[in-house]
Amino acid sequence: MPENRNNLRFAVRKFGPFEAALEKTWDAYCKETGCELQLEAIPMELHQLHEATLVQNGLKNGDWDIAHLNTDWIAEAHATGAIADLVPFIEKARPDEFPSGWSDALLQMQQFGEQVVGLPFHDGPECLIYRKDLFEDATEKENYRKQFGKELAPPKTWDDFVTVTRFFQRPEQGLYGTLFAAYPDGHNTVFDFCLQLWTRGGELTDASGNIQIDTPAAREGLEFYRSILKDKTAVHPNCAEFESVRAGQAFANGEVAMMVNWFGFAAVCEVDPTSNVKGKVDIADIPHGPTGKGASLNVYWMYTIGAGSQKQDIAYDFIRFAINKENDKNLTLAGGIGCRISTWHDPEINRVVPYYHKLEELHQNSRTLPRHADWAKAATIIDQVVLKAIQADEPLETILQEGQQQIDRVFTGQ
Repeated sequence: MPENRNNLRFAVRKFGPFEAALEKTWDAYCKETGCELQLEAIPMELHQLHEATLVQNGLKNGDWDIAHLNTDWIAEAHATGAIADLVPFIEKARPDEFPSGWSDALLQMQQFGEQVVGLPFHDGPECLIYRKDLFEDATEKENYRKQFGKELAPPKTWDDFVTVTRFFQRPEQGLYGTLFAAYPDGHNTVFDFCLQLWTRGGELTDASGNIQIDTPAAREGLEFYRSILKDKTAVHPNCAEFESVRAGQAFANGEVAMMVNWFGFAAVCEVDPTSNVKGKVDIADIPHGPTGKGASLNVYWMYTIGAGSQKQDIAYDFIRFAINKENDKNLTLAGGIGCRISTWHDPEINRVVPYYHKLEELHQNSRTLPRHADWAKAATIIDQVVLKAIQADEPLETILQEGQQQIDRVFTGQ
């Protein structure tokens, strides 16, 4: 890549609201600073993004100046020397209200000792997203009470979740009880696996920090996941084709009564002009198993600067501009999820998205995935375990044992 190129190359997570907000932010930055560089923003799906930035060393060798990286990959990026330490830049020109303007939950994963290798871009933990118009409808409530002898409400347990999904499963009306993002991309099924594990009282790592998936809670959660994905009386028929974005679009289209997904896909329903469920949505805690409690998963996106970039100064200057209060709010109004505490409690934002203030509460109950440099490899194995459980009739004990053996080989060389 020529060092004197007259553009700033940005590897972007492909998502319409991200792309729209970035274009507006760059235009505003150039207008304010007089920057004459061209922004070359390349939107990519998850696998493409990981491949281009880390597997092919794109950040390390200077192909990319800036990249959206998520918390799944940040340890790998740091361990391989792919991204720049931002502390020297921060000390020269600190972002407004940094770090107090952000929740600690959005600052920890990118800190390695004294180094800070990313700044928060987009957030929104997983939660239960549901159609409040359906749950509050008098006829629906009466029918549910007659059928099940209890009140219709957002489910607190996975057993109640199944009952409610079957109640709302009406394919003849184009309405389905729920959906899961079961597309095999090494992410969404892994997130679902972890949520099932945590909400059933299990842990993903042992006391030594080793990843453990061959546990009773994992078997219980995987059995539930296998069962509900095959339940034609409960789920959308296209789950296997949905990653999280397409699942969110199906919900915004009005195709499902409720889903477990990222908070951002609830917010999109209120700001996207094509949404069919604007004003009809609310969120709640994720259900739990008989021996567990509700939990959320926090995976967030960051701005990072390539270690090999020849334009690190201007890359940081733009990022600092992009995360100011105004642009964080603008990202939210475009359909992303701003990361500043001020955005979460902004009166205008909460008029548009009435449940936006609940983000702070969600973060207090959120979990994160292990910060391992080889996490992407472990996630691929867990993804294969879940897919095998869905697609094959092999005993779950065998599937989990084999997956555990593969994980052990990756992390301990056993």
